[in-house]
Amino acid sequence: MKLSEFNFELPEELIAQYPLPERTDSRLLCLDGQTGELSDRVFKSLPDLLQAGDLLVFNNTKVIPARLFGQKSTGGKLEVLVERVLDEHTFLAQIRASKSPKNGAILTLGIDSSELGFQVEMIGRQGDLFHLQLMNQNEQTVFTLLDKFGHMPLPPYVERSDEETDLLRYQTVYAKEKGAVAAPTAGLHFDEALLDTMTKMGIDTAWVTLHVGAGTFQPVRVENILDHKMHSEYVDVSADTVAKIKQTQAQGGRVIAVGTTAMRSLESAATLANEKGDEPEGIKEFHGDTDIFIFPGYQFKAVDAMVTNFHLPESTLIMLISAFAGLDNVKNAYQHAINEKYRFFSYGDAMFITPQSK
Repeated sequence: MKLSEFNFELPEELIAQYPLPERTDSRLLCLDGQTGELSDRVFKSLPDLLQAGDLLVFNNTKVIPARLFGQKSTGGKLEVLVERVLDEHTFLAQIRASKSPKNGAILTLGIDSSELGFQVEMIGRQGDLFHLQLMNQNEQTVFTLLDKFGHMPLPPYVERSDEETDLLRYQTVYAKEKGAVAAPTAGLHFDEALLDTMTKMGIDTAWVTLHVGAGTFQPVRVENILDHKMHSEYVDVSADTVAKIKQTQAQGGRVIAVGTTAMRSLESAATLANEKGDEPEGIKEFHGDTDIFIFPGYQFKAVDAMVTNFHLPESTLIMLISAFAGLDNVKNAYQHAINEKYRFFSYGDAMFITPQSK
């Protein structure tokens, strides 16, 4: 398939720069993948689309304040975006600077703070990422320093500096496991009251962890999408979650992924099980990196419906939902959303999608 098939023209004013005052005030566009039928709702009406026995699967990753401003020993300014924390004292990061630092270079980070920053040494490269190590390892860890000096890593299409409210709103209310540098944005629409309402209806919940990397914003640069190399992210699908999925399926309920990251986590676990023959047409627990690339033609194995935000044109995420609900259906839905002035991307509105076929 060609990359251009996933393009669409989006008016800039529809890119949400701030969240709405209340999480559940977002709009919800429903797409029936079998008929292509669309309906306009508000997110707080999501329970009307669910029923007792359904299982919602959430990604409980927690966004870390991963953006740091600093300088080299020569005085040159730089910006660091932490991509993955490897252990208490080392991490991989993207670096924006006039000249890339070399091995052994000492960088001072957190220089925009009123307090003294901290120093790291560049100890190697992993592809485009820089391997950095804390100079003073006696008292503080990478996570504690990020909490002290870091900024929330707002996406590049949010054209403003991060603000104090982003610490709360660019984070799901159920975030638990530190490690993401981008939010699992479908989950941003849920608040405690909505979660409580669904629990009382008999709708169950399960958790996966996928630490969303900055690679989620990287454009696809090849016209033939089969030539695209997917970035890798860490996934954890526990035995408890697998047990809930199997129980839901056995009782005739639906497995509903909240976000493309939950979808990729579950489909990674199901694909592994099918490849190994351990669970024919099933799913098993999975802990490790995944670079699963889902595009039209993919046969879904674990998920019956999904909640998702609107995605960038020509992105791997719009390819994923096109695989799920049908490319023509998704194109029609996006054009409808543009005509009706839905808000797009991370702080924007949401969709509820059922598949084109089972």
